[in-house]
Amino acid sequence: MTLRLQREIERLKCQILEVGALVEQAVRLAVTAIDEGDADAARRVIAGDARIDEMEVLLEEECLKVLSLHQPVAQDLRLIIAAMKMNNDMERIGDLAVNIVERALYLATKAEITPPFNLVLMGTSVQTMVKKSLDSFVGADEKLAREVIQQDDVIDDMNRENYAAVIAEMRKDENSIARFMHYISVSSQLERIADLATNIAEDVIYLVEGDIIRHRARVAAESSADEAD
Repeated sequence: MTLRLQREIERLKCQILEVGALVEQAVRLAVTAIDEGDADAARRVIAGDARIDEMEVLLEEECLKVLSLHQPVAQDLRLIIAAMKMNNDMERIGDLAVNIVERALYLATKAEITPPFNLVLMGTSVQTMVKKSLDSFVGADEKLAREVIQQDDVIDDMNRENYAAVIAEMRKDENSIARFMHYISVSSQLERIADLATNIAEDVIYLVEGDIIRHRARVAAESSADEAD
């Protein structure tokens, strides 16, 4: 690796960490906003999304510049490919955090109802997945990345249970259906954030091992579900 390419790659890593920090904060504030009815936290997420979008464009441009100027191979090429995919996933996490706080702002204007599922548990679990996925990139930690992938099944189960719990509450209280629907949406958005954190973890495994496991892991999960049925 030339010295110039090494500097460019280190700059890419720093940019990824900067976007990652913004995304982690957005998810944390989104969970706070929906759990505590914190409108200020919600507005901070919405305001911060513009910076995440801006950083996503800058990082993509930087990746393309390194590819065109240096034509990297092997590990360096994998890092840039992984960085571009992670960049897209982080931007989408930021958008989902905005979706969650929009639900929080709506609920803050209505009579309070108790969430029909453990919102804090799910939100905290998803936050941890996002943090671990980014930490696994920083440390090139394949073991930590696999922990994130395993946790995704837990979040999927939570989302299914949450949906059933909300439907049950809606049947009891038809006057609160609109508000309960927003909680279904929040659960779904959190589950999608977990999926994106899993994507990042899979990209880390690709970076470290050169092994694309995304489709193989999903096929294995579907096979296990079929056997359970």
